[in-house]
Amino acid sequence: MSNIALFTDRYRYFLYTHPTDMRKGFIGLCGIIINIMKLSITDTDVFIFLNKDKTHIKLLLHEDNGFTMFYRKLDRGRFTLPDSPQGDSGPLPIKANELLAIIKGLSFHKYRQYSS
Repeated sequence: MSNIALFTDRYRYFLYTHPTDMRKGFIGLCGIIINIMKLSITDTDVFIFLNKDKTHIKLLLHEDNGFTMFYRKLDRGRFTLPDSPQGDSGPLPIKANELLAIIKGLSFHKYRQYSS
């Protein structure tokens, strides 16, 4: 069984910020990672892809003995994503707790810090 379900900071998580065709399998997603995201596939990286409507999510992880894919489709609602920096179209690094929040359907809010 894969360790992907643990969602720990042992891994680095990269969110692909463009809509992805969810018909893509292992090879198609690897093509996005290498050719578009310009990243290498390592055993410590998890890559996150969403469809245009943000109703489907795929996570891809390479482990020492092969690839593992996690695929989730919502019955209703949409996945909520953290804000990405303006003008940045590259992969968005996120933390394990942010990924867990996305999968669980929690919302991301910007909190303004007030000075006293």
